[in-house]
Amino acid sequence: MKLSDLGPLMARREDGGLSFDRFRADPALASLQWPDDVLEQFLFDHGDKGAFLYDYGGIDLRVISWRLERVPAEDFSEMPTSASDAGCIESYAKDPVYWVVLRPSQIGRHWEEHGTWMRPPILIDRRLLAPSDKGLQVLEGRTRVGVLRGRLREQLHVAPGHQAWVGRQMSIRGDDA
Repeated sequence: MKLSDLGPLMARREDGGLSFDRFRADPALASLQWPDDVLEQFLFDHGDKGAFLYDYGGIDLRVISWRLERVPAEDFSEMPTSASDAGCIESYAKDPVYWVVLRPSQIGRHWEEHGTWMRPPILIDRRLLAPSDKGLQVLEGRTRVGVLRGRLREQLHVAPGHQAWVGRQMSIRGDDA
């Protein structure tokens, strides 16, 4: 199953006739057994966007296994995002304080107290996109990663590690690769 296969479901969501609870209960999505946070941030919020379809449309969604992982702060320094959003993360990194101030005040307090985001972003193993690629790519959460990069550059409080949902290809046994 690919993103394009979800077109009718996405159209119902777009028309406002589908809450997230009803969206995630759809048999096709329920069979994926993805965490709700990933379903919401990736598929519900962005699954029908042209750039997402272009960049991630070729991935078989059934082979991705998601796990919440702690990723070292320095790994985010050069982590790319999709080709359609090239330069996006760095544009947020130019003024990290601005992008946090736009959010509810508890987000700014969380950055100041914990040096990280409140909601884990979505990362994907680049081998799912091209078998010869290595490392992780920011799928969703480009603003959060940009704020992190900017805070690192401006020497503001940043935790040494950050929670992120990481999608990797399942092994043949069905275990995480």
